[in-house]
Amino acid sequence: MEEQVQSPFQAAVKPGLTIGLVALAITYVAYFIDSTLLASGWFGLVAIVIFFVLIIYFGRQYRTELGGFMTFGTAFNFSFITMIISGLVSLVGQILLYQVIDPDLPQVLADLTFENSLSMMEKFGANPDSLSPAQLEEIRESSSSNFTLAGQLKGFGFGLIAYAIIALILGAVLKKRDKSLDY
Repeated sequence: MEEQVQSPFQAAVKPGLTIGLVALAITYVAYFIDSTLLASGWFGLVAIVIFFVLIIYFGRQYRTELGGFMTFGTAFNFSFITMIISGLVSLVGQILLYQVIDPDLPQVLADLTFENSLSMMEKFGANPDSLSPAQLEEIRESSSSNFTLAGQLKGFGFGLIAYAIIALILGAVLKKRDKSLDY
């Protein structure tokens, strides 16, 4: 009997769930260690690196299942679906964290994000004191809105665009053409 090969969607479900759960575990560990880590740029950078490494790892496993070769389209579909599934798992976990487990956390993180924005402005040579109170309030509200339920859902929607771009890159990394078919 011939072994049946999974479609990119079928193959992406398990890695997507795994990556989403890993992302949630990292988020919750950071929360329990020090919730201010969640507003840290370093935390986000480490999370992105882990995200990329895991998708490439699972993508190579899938390519091996396919016989060692994978088209760009298949690699793109696998990567994109994996990211959507992991993003949904992460979204649900973060909604639970921000809305149920610790409803005060969004305000703490929004304040930290606002302070980080002002210090970033200073590092680039802008003087935050030169901003009008209305501009400062706009930055503060923008920081706060990212942690609301609507803000999280909107962020996931914009994240889909980023996922598509990242999936294009990962598709190019993961594809491997069977050169024996060129003749």
